[in-house]
Amino acid sequence: MADEHDGTATDGELNQLASVNLNLLVPLLALLEERSVTRAAARVGLSQPAMSHALRRMRRLLGDELIVRQGSGMALTPRAVELVAPLRATLQQTARLVQPTAFDPAVDRRVITVAMTTSTAFVIGGAIARLVARHAPNAVLRLRTTDMTASMASSTVFTEGGIDVVLLPEGFPSAFPRERLYEDRWVVITAAGAPAGTPAEELLTTLPHVVFDGSPRLLRPYDVLDERGVQYTVRDRVDDNLLVPHLVAGSGGVGLHRHRVATALKDVLGLRLEDFPFPIPGLGIDMVWNPWLADDRFRTWMRGILLDAARSL
Repeated sequence: MADEHDGTATDGELNQLASVNLNLLVPLLALLEERSVTRAAARVGLSQPAMSHALRRMRRLLGDELIVRQGSGMALTPRAVELVAPLRATLQQTARLVQPTAFDPAVDRRVITVAMTTSTAFVIGGAIARLVARHAPNAVLRLRTTDMTASMASSTVFTEGGIDVVLLPEGFPSAFPRERLYEDRWVVITAAGAPAGTPAEELLTTLPHVVFDGSPRLLRPYDVLDERGVQYTVRDRVDDNLLVPHLVAGSGGVGLHRHRVATALKDVLGLRLEDFPFPIPGLGIDMVWNPWLADDRFRTWMRGILLDAARSL
């Protein structure tokens, strides 16, 4: 008899599975990842009534509501959150068992999900999309943009969001291993009509600021300005970092942004760029992989795609 702690299923457990409709597991995973009956139904090719019926059966089978209404959306129950990672791993292993061919990007039809900020997507999203389309023409690339709250590299974003990899700015912590994708740095941006020859520090103290405040605090450069006692005036606050250069160009003032984004918009918006005047850590972008991603061949291939995209910048 197998030891009950060694992970091997006993005869009793296998016999119990005979009474379970395992066809429910695929729609269950889709429902838990999409948190929407409509989207889950479309993902697995069921009608909405059929998915609703499947949900009722899954609730009876597991003795849990699984997904409940919360405000204007839907949320997973604690039991459902616990199910996502092992369920995905089980289905991935089952898929390899019944179709044991190695990952082949030329024919694979999976959905590849990459999460990043809108600024990161502006810098590298196009290169990633181009390379995936070239080398995996049947796959679908899903770019999830986010404001990168502290939870973005937690287990929740992987278990609930179905994300393969997060492109995480250097300043955000992660409980999982990370690898540098590309380097960036902070710059001061003003409209082209700002006083010529004015040092960056003077621009920061004399011009009103357009700031990104989508997180509980302002960006790291403002911590440096505060530590050094630099006085500045905030005029505009936005919750999308890509709006900062547009407002600076359209209404004057000064902002702080990533060098790669500002450089890409410099000629389009008529911006002037200056290096941030004080020492400050870099602004590298790291890859943080879903720790439950069991397909090593796919991960190796996708890592190569991301590195190639970064080298093309």
